[in-house]
Amino acid sequence: MTIRFLKRYVKKGIIIVTLTLLITKYVSYLSLNQTSTEKTDAKSDKMANGKAAVIDSVRSYWREKKRVMRKSDLDASNIEALGSALSEFDEDDWKPSARAKTDLKAPGELGSPYIFNKSQLTSKEKLEYETGWKKNNFNEFASNRISLQRSLKDPRDKECHNLTYSENLPEVSIIVTFHNEAWSVLIRSVYSILNRTPDSLLKEVILVDDFSSLEHLKEPLDQFMEQFQKVKIVRATERQGLIRARLRGYREAVGDVLVFLDSHIECAEGWFEPLIDPIARNWSTVMTPVIDVIDKETFQYGFQAASATNVGGFDWSLMFTWHFVPETEQKRRQNKHYLPVRSPTMAGGLFAISRKYFEHIGTYDEGMDIWGGENLELSFRIWMCGGTLLTAPCSHVGHVFRHTPPYSFGPKKNVVKNNLVRMAEVWLDDFKYYYYQHINYTLGNYGDVSARRALRANLQCHSFDWYLVNVYPELLIPAEALYSGEIRSKAEPLCLESPYRFGKINKPLTVFHCHGQKGNQYWLYTGR
Repeated sequence: MTIRFLKRYVKKGIIIVTLTLLITKYVSYLSLNQTSTEKTDAKSDKMANGKAAVIDSVRSYWREKKRVMRKSDLDASNIEALGSALSEFDEDDWKPSARAKTDLKAPGELGSPYIFNKSQLTSKEKLEYETGWKKNNFNEFASNRISLQRSLKDPRDKECHNLTYSENLPEVSIIVTFHNEAWSVLIRSVYSILNRTPDSLLKEVILVDDFSSLEHLKEPLDQFMEQFQKVKIVRATERQGLIRARLRGYREAVGDVLVFLDSHIECAEGWFEPLIDPIARNWSTVMTPVIDVIDKETFQYGFQAASATNVGGFDWSLMFTWHFVPETEQKRRQNKHYLPVRSPTMAGGLFAISRKYFEHIGTYDEGMDIWGGENLELSFRIWMCGGTLLTAPCSHVGHVFRHTPPYSFGPKKNVVKNNLVRMAEVWLDDFKYYYYQHINYTLGNYGDVSARRALRANLQCHSFDWYLVNVYPELLIPAEALYSGEIRSKAEPLCLESPYRFGKINKPLTVFHCHGQKGNQYWLYTGR
C-alpha cells in the first residue's frame, strides 16, 4: 500500500512540474511576440480600412421558287430602412471588380437556387417576401439574400473556347432601361456587365430610369453608381415606356455598337466576344445571345447547351414564339451547333446592333407606346431591309422571365394591339389580314404610319412574301390550311385553346369557355 501511494504522488508531482513549465513557456512566448503581434494588428487594421470602399390572295408561285440563301421594395419615407436593407450585402459586393475569394457554398453561388421554408419565416420576413412578389412578380426576398456579385458556372460548350475573334472589336455602349426595379436585381445586372465585359471594349453603361417612383432608385442609386466611372444614369421626367426609354439611351450613347439589355439579367462568362465579333465583320448583322432562364422563385440560373438553342418565330396573332432550329438551318451550319444561327425574330429584350445600322434602318418606331410588338417590327425590318439576325450559342445572358409586368400601362388602352396594327400596316402587306381576323378587324387608333411607310420605300425593302419564303418558310400560311376555326365540345360550351406562355415552347393545351374572339382558340388543320 505504501508503494501505491508513493506512485500516486510521484505522478501528481510530474503533472504539476509539467504544467508549471508550460505556463512559463507560454508567458515567455507572449513576451517575445508582443511587438510582432502589435505590428500584425496594425497591418490588419490598415487592410480592413482599405477594404471598406389575312386574306387568301397569297401568291402561290412564291412557294414554288427556289429559296434564296442569304449570307425589396422600400418605404420612400424610411431612409433608415433603405440603409438597413443594403447592409445585408457583404462589403465585398460593393467593389467594382470581381471578388478574389468566393464562398461557393453561399446562397445562389454558381447559379444555384436559394431555397427556404416559408413556414419558418418571421412576420417581418413574410411581409418582405409578400411585398417583393407583389411589386416585382418575382421573388425579391430570395434575390436579396444572394450576393450582388455571385459566381456563375461557365455555360459555354467546349467548342466555344476554341473559337477565335477579331483583334479589333469595336467599343460598345450598353443600354439598360428600368422602371421601379428591385435594388438587388438591378445592381446584380450592372455588376455582371462590369465584371464580365472586357474593360478596354466597354465604352459605357447607360442606365435609363423610366420615371421610377421608388426611393432607392433615386439618390441612393446615384450615390452607389458614383464609384463606377463608366456608368451613368439618364432619367426621364415622365413615363416613356421601354421603346422611348431605349431611344433616350441611344441618343446618349457614343459607342460603335449598341447593346440593349433588360434590368433583371446576368451576363455569363464569355458573353461579349461572340455577340460582338459578327457585327465587327458585317455592320448589318444584328446579334442576340442565348437567353438563359433565371428562375423567378429561386433565382437559379438555368444553364443550357448550345445544342438546345432555340430561334424566334411568331404566329398569326403576332405573338413571339420560340422554336427549335430548323433542319435546313442545321445543315447550313454543317450541324455545328456552336456557330451563330439565323433567327426569324428575336425576343427583343437583349440584342446588339451596330449604331450605324440601327440609324440606317430607322431605330425604333416612336409611334409605338410602352412595349409590345417592337421586337417583331425590328426583326422584320432587319431581314427585309438587307440585314441578318443571328443568335450566338456561345453568348449567354440570364434573364428573369415574368408572365406579366408588375406595372400598368397607365391610362392608355390597347397599347400592344395598337403597336401590332402599326407594324402590320407598314410591314405585313396583304398578310396583315390574317392578324386582323384575330382581332375581328377592330384596328382602333394606331396613329400615323406615313413616315414609317416612307422609310420602307426609301430603304427599298423586300416584301413580306419574300420574308416568309426566304427567312421563315416553316410558318404555316392560313390560306394553305385545309380547315380552320374553333375546336368545340359537343357536350359543353368549351373550346380547345393554347395558353399564352411567353418564353416556353411545346405548351400544353387546355379547354376554356368559348370566347368567340379567335386568338388562342383559332386552329388550322393542314396537310403537313
